[in-house]
Amino acid sequence: MDGLQILFSAPIFSLQLIIDGILIGAIFALAAYGMALVWGVMKIINFAQGEFVILGGFIVYTLHKAGLNLFLCVPLAVVALYIVGWILYHLIIVRIVEKDLFISILATFGIAILMQQLMNQLFGADVQIVESKLDTWFFFDGNVTVLQIKVVGFFIAIVVGACLTLFMKKARLGQAIRATAQDARAARILGVDTNKVYASTFALNAAICGAAGALVVMTWVIQAFAGLAYTIRSFMIVIVAGIGNVSGVILAGLGLGAAENIAGFILGTEFQAAFVFSLLVVILVWRNFKLSLKRRYLK
Repeated sequence: MDGLQILFSAPIFSLQLIIDGILIGAIFALAAYGMALVWGVMKIINFAQGEFVILGGFIVYTLHKAGLNLFLCVPLAVVALYIVGWILYHLIIVRIVEKDLFISILATFGIAILMQQLMNQLFGADVQIVESKLDTWFFFDGNVTVLQIKVVGFFIAIVVGACLTLFMKKARLGQAIRATAQDARAARILGVDTNKVYASTFALNAAICGAAGALVVMTWVIQAFAGLAYTIRSFMIVIVAGIGNVSGVILAGLGLGAAENIAGFILGTEFQAAFVFSLLVVILVWRNFKLSLKRRYLK
């Protein structure tokens, strides 16, 4: 517990960890937006969420290595992931929509394994990172540092969340998505093409993950088999925030990022992933306990 003693003896380190955690947590929230959308509209838990994030990062890495401007690669990754999501929907997801939830978990888990192997073959198993070439801000006599690329990622996450909210309320497709989420059968009776809505929803989810992956490769590292951690984080954020609660997703993402960063410092980076998985178990047990109490009260 040397890390805990350091935090008590030098509180400035706590500030550094919280700032870093919040900025990283915004990227977690960005990846969770799409999972909340797919879960709420299609009743599917997408266990390939993290693989979409990693693929977005690899696309940015490959395009930038080929000589393209780094920030031009980001929208290209978003478009590429939208197309990937659209194709996967018509190949696989269309067959499991409105089926049992367990079937969707198995199908998307299979997609995740397939994507891992394909990325391993195409991009290799090495850890990759892209230098953003943005500066670093120094505060408190250099004791607190803030990477500008992390601040950019934070604001992108906020902007995407706001745009997603406006899209769902104002755009015709967004209204169709909301109607389908409330009652797909009634939406079909009223003339909504629910198949198109589902395809657009899944593709939009993949596109959002592409943006998250672009930020991950510039602020952290990516690796072909690292997607599961982002899937678990997204799942945890949606469980805490609730389906359809965009502002809750942001807050839950920021909180998870801060908690994970502090836990990694106290316990050691080798236990950081274990902390995330343990926290997920605790949250699921707590939610199940609350649900059991609610059922007893209703009886």
